[in-house]
Amino acid sequence: MVKIRLSRGGARKKPYYHIVVMDQRQRRDGRCIEKIGSYDPNLATDARISINIDRLNYWESKGAQLSNRVSLLKKYSLDEKNIENRNRAKAASLEKMKQKRLAKKDSESNSSTADVATDKSAEQEASAEAPAEQEASAEAPAEEKKDK
Repeated sequence: MVKIRLSRGGARKKPYYHIVVMDQRQRRDGRCIEKIGSYDPNLATDARISINIDRLNYWESKGAQLSNRVSLLKKYSLDEKNIENRNRAKAASLEKMKQKRLAKKDSESNSSTADVATDKSAEQEASAEAPAEQEASAEAPAEEKKDK
C-alpha cells in the first residue's frame, strides 16, 4: 500500500518536513517513491506549505492514502477561507509588532530625554547650590574675624 505522508528533516528543534509518497512499510525517513512538497513550520509566511497538487491528485487517483497531517495540510493550503484568514492574521500580527516597536522606541527616547533632563536639572541645582555655599563660606570667616 502506498501512503502520502511527512518525512522529517532539519536540525534538532528546527523541523522541516518533506511531503512524500512512499510504501507504508518503509520507516518514516526511509526511501520514498517521490517527493511532492514540503512543509516548514518555522516560517511565518504563505511559503510554509508547498504542495504539487497535480502529483498529489495523481497519486490519490492511483489509490495512495493520505496521512492525517497531509490531509490537513492539503485542506489548509487550498481552502480560500483559510488563506484569507491567514492573511488577516498576519496583517494584524504585523500591526501589533509595529506598535510594540514604536512604543519601545518612544519609551527609549523618552527615557533618554528624561535622563538628559534630570541630568541637566541636577547640574543646574548643583551649580545653584555652589555659589550659595561659596557665599556662605566667604561670610563665615568674616564673621569669625569680627568676633575675635
